[in-house]
Amino acid sequence: MTRLNPSRFSPVAIGIATIALFTALPAAAQTEIQWWHAMTGALGDRVNDFAKDFNASQSQYKVVPVFKGSYAETMTAAIAATRAGNPPHIVQVFEVGTATMMSAKKSVKPVHELMREAGEKFDPKAYVSAVTGYFSDAKGNLVSFPFNSSTTVFYYNKDAFKRAGLDPNKSPATWPEVMAAAAKIKVAGDKCAFSSGWQSWVHLENFSAWHNVPFASKNNGFGGTDARLMFNSPLHEKHIANMADWMKKGYFTYGGRTNEAESKFFSGECAMLTSSSAAYANIKRNAKFDWAVGPLPYYRDVPGAPQNTIIGGASLWVMNGKPAGDYKGVAKFFTFLSDPQRQATWHQVTGYLPITHAAYEVTKKAGFYDKNPGTDVSVKQMIEKDVTLSSRGLRLGNFVQIRAVIDEELEGVWSGKQTAKAALDNAVKRGNEQLEKFQSANK
Repeated sequence: MTRLNPSRFSPVAIGIATIALFTALPAAAQTEIQWWHAMTGALGDRVNDFAKDFNASQSQYKVVPVFKGSYAETMTAAIAATRAGNPPHIVQVFEVGTATMMSAKKSVKPVHELMREAGEKFDPKAYVSAVTGYFSDAKGNLVSFPFNSSTTVFYYNKDAFKRAGLDPNKSPATWPEVMAAAAKIKVAGDKCAFSSGWQSWVHLENFSAWHNVPFASKNNGFGGTDARLMFNSPLHEKHIANMADWMKKGYFTYGGRTNEAESKFFSGECAMLTSSSAAYANIKRNAKFDWAVGPLPYYRDVPGAPQNTIIGGASLWVMNGKPAGDYKGVAKFFTFLSDPQRQATWHQVTGYLPITHAAYEVTKKAGFYDKNPGTDVSVKQMIEKDVTLSSRGLRLGNFVQIRAVIDEELEGVWSGKQTAKAALDNAVKRGNEQLEKFQSANK
């Protein structure tokens, strides 16, 4: 065997050879983590910022956010990808999809298991109980990661209140007060007095919790898949009938099934609005008038009201079927998102709830609520009272389909084609058929 004589090679030659050797070796590849979401506009920009900042904070993992359409479209896409054997690592699912996701046990990796296996510090008690209760199993274990949680609040145009001779610094506390304010606003010449986004979520789901009455049996579905709907009570009927009467009088304007009414408010067309606390960012960006936020109105003659509102928005679900090493990256990303300052900024910029107690304290100590009156309304609605069996939230299967049924029946009321009682009875009957299908499929 021929031996190489080191003296035959100059230091320069050895250096070049060494550089060439290391250049030829592939760089350590980053592990990509796919995050499917439904955030658009300013919210979509914030999601991209979260991923960008996390990616810059370390070099081992790369979170790739992918917009997949509306909440329903994102969930549908994730289900299809799971069936095809190639799900994303993380998918954002709106709160009404919680029961459906929980039933898909083999497809989902519970967050409490993810964080424990990855060795990441994770304390569910650090989160607001009204939020974690929604996304926890029967044993109290958190199965999805709370991310963008909102609740419904009342917005009003202070300039329009001044024109109508109303106190611009006083939000109508009850529904009769809303009607009285609407009457004065119409007399003052405003085209639209009151509108609402998310009609099922605001006027039936949150309405039930706010008045501490059941929306469905079995503790609103938390007690089992054999739950059945109960939102056709005399109280629910009274409220929907009142709204139908307000519509005839020109006090209420139907804005659409989701958040379409929000633009009616920030454009100045409608003087009052019930919708998501997460509408705050868009209203702040677009409104050219003085406005304020107040609590959701209630009926004063209902014992125990107001109780607490329930959350909307979405959580992050981790899907099974990925390499074990990938999940360490997902867990580290969730730890990154849990940072109190990061959560506080997300809350302050978007209007979503501060989902951790620390984020709330950071925001309060910074004087944000004092400088921005009304921004703490959503928080107070959620945390000032302990949740009850009727106000914890909803855990109902096929609820995406049930909401579509409710929307359709309520539109029959607004168009004058049916009474409030007929609409609610029909919605309960048709909705229960969906619950029966879900129960049969998950026996």
